[in-house]
Amino acid sequence: MVVGGAVAAGVAGSALTPTAAEAEGSATVVPTPAEGVTQQPVAGPLPAGTTYPPSAGYLVVDNKKCAGCLSCMIACSTAHEGMPNLSLSRIQITQDQFQRFPNDLQQNQCRQCATPVCVQNCPTGACHVDTANGNVRVIDQAVCIGCQTCLSSCPQTPHRTIWNPVAKKAAKCDLCLSTPYWDEQGGPTGKQACVGVCPMEAIKLVTQTPTQMETVGYKVNLRNEKAADIWLDLD
Repeated sequence: MVVGGAVAAGVAGSALTPTAAEAEGSATVVPTPAEGVTQQPVAGPLPAGTTYPPSAGYLVVDNKKCAGCLSCMIACSTAHEGMPNLSLSRIQITQDQFQRFPNDLQQNQCRQCATPVCVQNCPTGACHVDTANGNVRVIDQAVCIGCQTCLSSCPQTPHRTIWNPVAKKAAKCDLCLSTPYWDEQGGPTGKQACVGVCPMEAIKLVTQTPTQMETVGYKVNLRNEKAADIWLDLD
């Protein structure tokens, strides 16, 4: 069960749906703009072997502390989109009713990957490393053509890029660098809406690059002595 609704359905029915010839391998899949989106100048995907400067900030989470209240999702979508819309949140909370604690709830945030495949594969350069703001991996909405390449490229499940079906654009966590509806300074040296609103303090901004082995480095222990008051173990 996906609490955040539409995030898992991002690529379905998109401009990337292959034709029969493409599926058979006899044609090349070329990303095209979503309907109603104006084609922007194409920068082209970056060559293989390109290296990237590390991001100055990363979000890490503690699944054991997460209460599943969805406050982070509401804060995220409100700060970025001006509305409490779970499907537009750039952090997603997923629930699996067949799992036991602490695996029943998962916090799914952008990893700000050391080697960002979304940046590598973006055909227009919309998804890029913002060198002027701490090397945060971001998506420039003005340049995004809605091809959803970044959604299908993300190696995480669910994919950390999200799809806005109204704007027909992709979006991802920018550590609150650009929050038109929140008058706080964000980014790696500022505040993040999800971190500030979480009542359990289950999300934290760190500056050291987490280990990139699966999700190990992004799931950490944020519990202190107060956790014992609500029967959470400290280990």
